[in-house]
Amino acid sequence: MTALPSPLLVVTDRLACGNLSLVATIDSVMAAGGRWVWFRERDMDGGDRLGLAVAVMEPVRAIGGTFSLGGDAAMAAAIDADGVHLPGGAAPDEIRRARDLLPDGLIGISAHSLREVEAAARAGADYCTLSPIFATASKPGYGPALGTEAIRSASASGMSIVALGGISPDTVGDCRDAGAAGIAIMGGLMRTADPGAAALDLLQALNQRPEGP
Repeated sequence: MTALPSPLLVVTDRLACGNLSLVATIDSVMAAGGRWVWFRERDMDGGDRLGLAVAVMEPVRAIGGTFSLGGDAAMAAAIDADGVHLPGGAAPDEIRRARDLLPDGLIGISAHSLREVEAAARAGADYCTLSPIFATASKPGYGPALGTEAIRSASASGMSIVALGGISPDTVGDCRDAGAAGIAIMGGLMRTADPGAAALDLLQALNQRPEGP
């Protein structure tokens, strides 16, 4: 399995940030210990998306974090991002092109089934987000919750699995016990009035070790 830069992947959603800007939200999460950001914002076009991506990347890079750009390997290479996160169903040729553009970059793919995880592994991706693990308002259109057994099955493929969808500090341990290499959080960090505190709660849950018998 690929070693991930952090067990917490922060997924952006500028439209959910409320009174805080996206940059301020990410800055708060980074100050709390976040170190890996997936810049999503897939509804934005061209120059506006590029400009916001660069602005969000600044606080991530300032603390030595990892910045993954969603969906566009060429743009990721153009801004010297640390990686690209491709959409579900990305063809093997897309993954190879991403690898050519970002030879040292982190290549991730969104997956919603074991079949998609296995296809990504064969094509040479570094990790998959698997979703939705639990019911979530952020991803209502991706079918029923998969549950933690899906993480267990997907991890058996040898791919690094990042659990996504409806995860809270209370369920982080279940995801890690099932074999998740990390968790990805969007709504739980973007919608809260205190993203730093929310990130700290998640990081503390990730660092907890199960008690002995």
